[in-house]
Amino acid sequence: MISKRDVPRCIVLTDARNDSGLARAIMRLPRGSAVVFRHYHLNQDARRERFMRLRKLAEGRGVLMIGAQVPSGWRANGIYGSAKDIAGMAGLRLATAHSLREIGMAMRAGAHAVLLSPVFATRSHPGAKVLGAVRFLMLAWQSPLPVIALGGMTAARARRLPVHGWAAIDGFVPGAAKR
Repeated sequence: MISKRDVPRCIVLTDARNDSGLARAIMRLPRGSAVVFRHYHLNQDARRERFMRLRKLAEGRGVLMIGAQVPSGWRANGIYGSAKDIAGMAGLRLATAHSLREIGMAMRAGAHAVLLSPVFATRSHPGAKVLGAVRFLMLAWQSPLPVIALGGMTAARARRLPVHGWAAIDGFVPGAAKR
């Protein structure tokens, strides 16, 4: 049974932009944090190899490996995606959400937490509409699930948002934002 205390408070999401700094980021993450492995840019064989190397490093540090569209044979500690993607899956289920409606969908799909985004402007989605801190908090306070802040997040911004935790692509990897 997964409880709120099992939900990571710090989550690194992977992609091509932060790949070279992931090992350093994992080494600095607090025990109980997580890595959401995406790496959609790699072919299946290279993606599996990268996942396995990062999983070994993460396990040694007490960091969870959460898969986004990864086969069950990879032995991820959980799943990340939309409510539709996580429904009925084993392990820790982290759902994406951008609205109160999507938070409700995540809850009905059995999510253990939602990554609510984008809080602030991001390099991943330049020019996309952001929630901003006030709207983000209004949604977060209505959520029956633990909320993880995502989108333009840094440790300093996370300290100002009284929610369960925070996640980032660039925020944990020094220099990734400059690439």
